[in-house]
Amino acid sequence: MRYISTRDGNREYSFEQALFSGYAPDGGLFVPTALPSITAEEHMIPWSKLTFPQLAYSVLRMFISPKEVNDAQLKEICDKSFCADEFDDELHVPVKKLGTAFIAELFHGPTFCFKDMGMRPVIYLLSHFATLRNKPTTLLVSTTGDTGPAAVHAISDVANPLLTILVHYPYGQISDFQRKQLTTVDSKCVKVASFEGGGDDMDWPIKETLLLNSENDTAGGRTFCGINSYNIGRPLVQMIHFVNTASVLITKVSVLCFRKECMIDMVIPTGAMGNITGGYFAKLMGVPIGMLCAGVNINDITHRVIEKGEFHRKKIQKTLSDAINIEVPYNFERLAFYATGGNHALIKKWMTKMDQTQQLTLEARWLAQLKKDFRSARVTDDEMCNALRQVHDTLYYLADPHTAVAMAAAEKLGYAFTDKSSVEEMIPMVILATASPCKFQEVVTVVLGEEGWKEWEEYNFPERAKRTLEKEEKEPFHYSRKEGASLSDVQSEWRKMMIDIVNNSF
Repeated sequence: MRYISTRDGNREYSFEQALFSGYAPDGGLFVPTALPSITAEEHMIPWSKLTFPQLAYSVLRMFISPKEVNDAQLKEICDKSFCADEFDDELHVPVKKLGTAFIAELFHGPTFCFKDMGMRPVIYLLSHFATLRNKPTTLLVSTTGDTGPAAVHAISDVANPLLTILVHYPYGQISDFQRKQLTTVDSKCVKVASFEGGGDDMDWPIKETLLLNSENDTAGGRTFCGINSYNIGRPLVQMIHFVNTASVLITKVSVLCFRKECMIDMVIPTGAMGNITGGYFAKLMGVPIGMLCAGVNINDITHRVIEKGEFHRKKIQKTLSDAINIEVPYNFERLAFYATGGNHALIKKWMTKMDQTQQLTLEARWLAQLKKDFRSARVTDDEMCNALRQVHDTLYYLADPHTAVAMAAAEKLGYAFTDKSSVEEMIPMVILATASPCKFQEVVTVVLGEEGWKEWEEYNFPERAKRTLEKEEKEPFHYSRKEGASLSDVQSEWRKMMIDIVNNSF
């Protein structure tokens, strides 16, 4: 398997090159040269008998050449990434009934969110290649809450001195628990910085540094690598839990609720669109996924482009579901690439216009193409809180605020999953639960009150999470914002600070 840029199909890259580059050299995003086919007989049914690490190996083997990572190495990477000691459910992604639909819980990993599912294999793969290269590699990350904790935990587990990380978060815009997951990690390979701005404001300093890798800003020939979901490794690995979820539904519970040949709609809390891209890859390969439905908060660029074709950047507004606060989701470029039939020239034209004007409006035919596979709903904080409360009170299930966004979106899109119904009336729809409520005490307390939180905490709060709260925090670095300075000037200064931290720390 080789990889190409969404903006230019003339040059091919190895998996290692694509993984370490993050962005393609032309500023585009990497995609496979071709997506393999998945069939029920050859893949889905046999795969349903595999453990999650075995399934991960089977899926990733289709995308990573054995010449780059041999069978034994890839199996070891998958086993370590999804080792039982790091997950509090033996199924890794349990799929449960929720009213008249289903919910796939992606938060049973070490940092209690779905990012563990995609981040851990990516970190272990990077460690594998860093060792082969015998060259220091520093990961540059910006997080709105969950990517950072998953990354620093995985880096700490790998404990490879050649692989280090500097992770950034917007000051005051992540939960206390998420911050503590970052600032309590005790590893020489991890540094943390906060910045004064919106969740997307560190994207340019990081992207600029990655694209200038060849200039070797740091001593010793250090490689910089980005692992936010623009990195092809993330959606490829996240595809695994879509395959797993569909496999569970069609082979283990379909006889009770719906026909095997039906397609399964999936509702996903959506920010940078990395997770929904993994689902799109799976759908295009033949996994029986129907509509991919994006649940978004009032930072609704994804909703606007799916519903009206308007990919227009707007300033971020603070919400109770901060982890999906996004101004411009990177992965729309990948979705657009496949929706246009792999039209590199058109994608380059679109993304150039977006970079220059911060606005892209799709023609009617391309909007219609997008609507064949995607739906969306915009959810306010009040609607999210109401959904969280209703599901808790009627179905006795407590969701985190981001999963509650998807629940509210599902209801808006016509999936009346909270209605009482017999098993024969189950609907082929699954909500992806992306984080544990344990990370969001503040929001859950707003919705259920102090007593409601304390009751859940007493019986359900994970022991590993309690240990995180007991640890002492380390003061992070901080990037301030000079009053009156333009965003570009601020970002240039932050980039210099970022490079200095790397030079002086690793």
